[in-house]
Amino acid sequence: MASQILRRVLRSRSVEQISTALIESPNSIGFISSPVRTISTSASSTQPIRATLFPGDGIGPEIADSVKQVFNAAEVPIEWEEHFVGDKVDPRTESFLTWESLESVRRNRVGLKGPMATPIGKGHRSLNLTLRKELGLYANVRPCYSLPGYRTRYDDVNLVTIRENTEGEYSGLEHQVVRGVVESLKIITRQASLRVAEYAFHYAKTHGRQKVSAIHKANIMRKTDGLFLKCCREVAEKYPEITYEEVIIDNCCMMLVKNPTLFDVLVMPNLYGDIISDLCAGLIGGLGLTPSCNIGEGGIALAEAVHGSAPDIAGKNLANPTALLLSSVAMLRHLELHDKADQIHDAILKTIADGKYRTVDLGGTSSTTDFTKAVCNNL
Repeated sequence: MASQILRRVLRSRSVEQISTALIESPNSIGFISSPVRTISTSASSTQPIRATLFPGDGIGPEIADSVKQVFNAAEVPIEWEEHFVGDKVDPRTESFLTWESLESVRRNRVGLKGPMATPIGKGHRSLNLTLRKELGLYANVRPCYSLPGYRTRYDDVNLVTIRENTEGEYSGLEHQVVRGVVESLKIITRQASLRVAEYAFHYAKTHGRQKVSAIHKANIMRKTDGLFLKCCREVAEKYPEITYEEVIIDNCCMMLVKNPTLFDVLVMPNLYGDIISDLCAGLIGGLGLTPSCNIGEGGIALAEAVHGSAPDIAGKNLANPTALLLSSVAMLRHLELHDKADQIHDAILKTIADGKYRTVDLGGTSSTTDFTKAVCNNL
């Protein structure tokens, strides 16, 4: 176990120089905001751009097909390079994701991912964890905003969660101490904490956000979460124009449910981010309406739908493609195809606001096909 930790720390240090360069030159990274907005390297709208597409499992292929139909209707200059989850473990990745699919993202530097399911407790490496680790996807950015025309318990939500993506409780370091006793290690490093904190503050400054809240449990986990907070404070000193606060995670959950307008940008370690981002999605109608983008080393961006693969409705033409469509808009903004992104984004919002074509999860009766056609017509 000690050797595993040592190898991980050494690997982390090996990318520290790259990470520092990204922090000092954040315009090399893609950004998404509410509604969804990006700064990235320029891309020509006339030259086809190759992007990796992971349709995923369950309803994934159906909603990925929706994205392709909308992109075709909008004449988006994207050439998809599709990769599917394998049917056996690739020893090079220790998961069902093949090494060739990872190389595709590294080569194209941009991609879109549908939902991927990993068998629980079967010993296979999580597909999502594999992508984050192998591609260095250190920040998961989820804008969470109320959609016009779709009523929920809250109508003024407008916040962004930024989740550290590579360590914490999801480091994957577990072992059995003795029979009946298992141990899971929570890893927090200064390098990763500074990197995600710097990203969060620069994001807030770039997008006119006023406040960054660091979410933690340092009153109990004094060493690990304490280090995370120390790094956030260090970065906060460089951004005096941004209000900085620290909120204990259980109190944060209560405050979000009582009044989500109290928050603007939230930055947090891995597990807390997993929980809080899903909670925030519930405030606006669920994961089916929530876009997401993972930011990686060297400017890699992998947009994704964060909902599950829903195998119970797979193949039944019932899935809601909104989350993957909005995530694809984030990908287009990363590529600076803003006109196409605006066109698709407005068509999605208009379709939902009109109310005529809504899938079952949104209280309607429309099929995936009907919803997709409505979006295409609203282009």
